[in-house]
Amino acid sequence: MSVLTRDEAQTRAQLLDIEHYTVDLDLTTGDETFESTTAIRFTARTAGDTFVELKPVTLHSATLDGTPLDPATLAENRLPLSLTQGEHELRVSTTMRYSRTGEGMHRFTDPTDGEAYVYTQAFMEDIQRVFAAFDQPDLKAVFDVSVTAPEGWTVLANGITEQQPDGRWKAATTPLLSTYFVCVAAGPWHSVRTEHAGLPFALHCRRSLAPHLDIDADEILDITKACFDRFHEKFDEPYPFDSYDQAFVPEFNAGAMENPGLVTFRDEFVYRSAVTVTERQTRAMVIAHEMAHMWFGDLVTLQWWDDIWLNESFAEYMGYQTINEACSDRFPDTWIDFGIERKAWGYDADQRPSTHPVAPDPDAVPDTASALLNFDGISYAKGASALRQLVAWMGEKDFLAGINTHFKRHRFGNATLADFIDNLASATDRDVHAWADEWLRTTGVDTLTSELGGDETRTTLTVHQHGSRPHRIAVGVHDRDLVDSRRLVPREHLEIDVPQTEPLELPGPRPALVVLNDGDLSYAKVRLDEHSLENALRGLSGIPDALTRAVVWNTLRDMVRDGELEPDAYLTTAVAHLPEETDLAIVQGVLAFARTQIADRYLPLDERPAALAQLTALARTLIRHTEDGDAPGLRLTAVRTFISSATQPDTIAGWLADGTVPGGPEIDPELRWRILARLAVLGAVDDAAIDAELARDPSATGQEGAARCRAALPTPEAKAAAWSRLFDTDDLSNYLFTATAQGFWQPEQAELVREYVPRFYPAAIALGARRGPAIAEAAGRHAFPAYAIDQDSLALGESHLEDPTLTPALHRKLTDQLADLHRALKTRKP
Repeated sequence: MSVLTRDEAQTRAQLLDIEHYTVDLDLTTGDETFESTTAIRFTARTAGDTFVELKPVTLHSATLDGTPLDPATLAENRLPLSLTQGEHELRVSTTMRYSRTGEGMHRFTDPTDGEAYVYTQAFMEDIQRVFAAFDQPDLKAVFDVSVTAPEGWTVLANGITEQQPDGRWKAATTPLLSTYFVCVAAGPWHSVRTEHAGLPFALHCRRSLAPHLDIDADEILDITKACFDRFHEKFDEPYPFDSYDQAFVPEFNAGAMENPGLVTFRDEFVYRSAVTVTERQTRAMVIAHEMAHMWFGDLVTLQWWDDIWLNESFAEYMGYQTINEACSDRFPDTWIDFGIERKAWGYDADQRPSTHPVAPDPDAVPDTASALLNFDGISYAKGASALRQLVAWMGEKDFLAGINTHFKRHRFGNATLADFIDNLASATDRDVHAWADEWLRTTGVDTLTSELGGDETRTTLTVHQHGSRPHRIAVGVHDRDLVDSRRLVPREHLEIDVPQTEPLELPGPRPALVVLNDGDLSYAKVRLDEHSLENALRGLSGIPDALTRAVVWNTLRDMVRDGELEPDAYLTTAVAHLPEETDLAIVQGVLAFARTQIADRYLPLDERPAALAQLTALARTLIRHTEDGDAPGLRLTAVRTFISSATQPDTIAGWLADGTVPGGPEIDPELRWRILARLAVLGAVDDAAIDAELARDPSATGQEGAARCRAALPTPEAKAAAWSRLFDTDDLSNYLFTATAQGFWQPEQAELVREYVPRFYPAAIALGARRGPAIAEAAGRHAFPAYAIDQDSLALGESHLEDPTLTPALHRKLTDQLADLHRALKTRKP
């Protein structure tokens, strides 16, 4: 398929004004295809040649101003148009194919009850799989959408929908939208409806998930309403659409999508099993993130995809900040989770060869294929961190004033980075343009290192900076508690600007611990002075503030990744301090890094059993500490860690047989599949046991669990069958592909699957070319031989990066994976 270039988009935008789409979809014609009819009214400013995009199974007819066009002229995804100056109407009738990869119109049949559901994911260039369109973000138009659906289905869309006397569903006419925002979701939905601020609000999910949504509906709606009200306190522009629907849809590739008036979420957010408060906080943050897009992204939309960070960085920052403000009773400090989880994503992405500026140069995003690569930790986490630093630097009042000017000037239109910076600059005396050049146009992570000097009565702090960005940071100064030497007591909390003009004077004796970027307001790696590092390793759990502890844990994590701290020293620190840790986000983040990176990748294979033994012992300690039931999230986290780290099957097999962990929790479906997957890796179950569990839980999640378990079985036959399902056939959905890939590679089975390492690259390259970006990205992320950590594997992978048939999505993913493999090799002991 031809990808749209920036130059082509600019040329077409100069030629055309798009006024109106009438879209009619018929979803009653079978399980494989649907019918799509589109009428587009538009004006050509001058005579000229252009094209409309579509990706049909069959193009039945196309007419321009009543004159038939030859369907044979459709070349790949482009139907050429020769236009005279003036008004035109294009009509296109097609048969389109349902997707199984989460792109375009995705169709899913629920294995629990046989009910079918469809929904659109139109992002970037996938609306062309649904109807004909001039598909670029700056050609906004009004949409009228009608859908013929099977009896018993409900149709959702960007506006309020009503069923007509002829059985068709008609959506309310939209305001001006970009094509990638048009959304339809149809099926026998279970819905929970309410009203807020005079607008209809609703939640929707598959019928089989109805009991689980009903349990959480009040919480989800309370959070939605609180965020809605908070945004109306921040923003002058009112919510710009006629309703607010949130649909939890199956096999969704992203976390959620900000379709105006109809946000779609992955339906794993409808929890079937017990979850921790941090997981609920993540769901809340995604709700806030997508609602922020209603203004930044939907009301005001980027002009071209180089400015995707304007959408995502803003929504990411607003998501965390708004939950922190509007839902503090449920989630006391979301920025701890951001610092531990999301920020690490940004730091990692920014240190790979594929890094790019938050706001890349326009020439770096010449087409839609290259734009798709920038949905990463830089556009989300680093960009949000930069905005948080900007707010700290210019003040929230001025920041919001600039944002509101931006909304007012560009409502229902498009805007660029230059527009955004100009609008912020109009609200402050600070040089926002210089700030943008230093923060948004550069790559890499600055490193801030503290150096202490002075004598017994005074201390000087010098901050050495590797990098050149200006930082407004806080410095936390701590002394050791005179009563309990394990505790650290805050002495001072100071704000400084980096680069410094002169060393900072700290009255009093040398402190036990000095933490740069205390409060985590800036985006930089931190290095402690030698004295502070020694005290941190010994007394980390004795630091009273959780966000300060998060900054120190991130420092240790970065030091491991940079080869400045031995991996086993990090693990030893975790064992020493996590039993005293009170913040669940920190516990989860540290355990995840210790389990998936230290044990699985950074330690040599012969040291892995000892690391897993330390982790299971730590998990046992945490389980003992939570026997009183006061910390169910911590207990659940410890149980999950124990399961994933088990090297012997007896204990977890006993839990599975008993249906409970002694003292709780009950072994719910999520834990049952987690245990079964670990037992499969250890060779302690067989196909019959997997089949029995699937009969017990035949849901979509059960199907994925079974696929993961079968691929994890340590036999040549199981691996051959899984490989064939991944690469020899194209019938796996995106979720079943991912589950199978996750089961295939296991550190314990390195020798068993060694023969597949060289087979991966040609197989993945061919698969990506056949099945498109979503499956290509899944193959690079989940099917990559991540545990083949040796120089031969690295050289093999690097040799395939020059393959001209590599799709951009897979090339980017392999580049990142090989960079991580190189880092793992450097981190391992000689």
